[in-house]
Amino acid sequence: MPATSGDSAAVASVAGETAAAPASNQPLTTIALSESNFDFGKVKKGDKVQHVYEITNTGSNPLVISEVKPGCGCTVPDFTKEPIMPGKKGKITLHFDSANFDGNVNKYADVFANVEKAPIKLTFTANIQP
Repeated sequence: MPATSGDSAAVASVAGETAAAPASNQPLTTIALSESNFDFGKVKKGDKVQHVYEITNTGSNPLVISEVKPGCGCTVPDFTKEPIMPGKKGKITLHFDSANFDGNVNKYADVFANVEKAPIKLTFTANIQP
């Protein structure tokens, strides 16, 4: 399902989702993201770039991120492994290797956690230059 226009990449669809099992069967909580989409802008082909998405636990139960699953092998995730207490922040870092791409790219990673609408989709775009 590649995006057909540049502005559609920032839309995270929640319609028709099936209920995913909460992370480690933890009680559900709520979150706020610093952003769900990031634009790297122009990136030289072969460069490795990364972006940190901040995730804030806005609920009353600890937030447990069980997995961050990228859409392809070009993206490697790193994330806060320990429970994020209510009111506290954690981080999800996506590392992108542009070596095999040219032009505009749209990539994503799914974040599995103990929230009602899991997975949470993080997206990024880049314009790979020669």
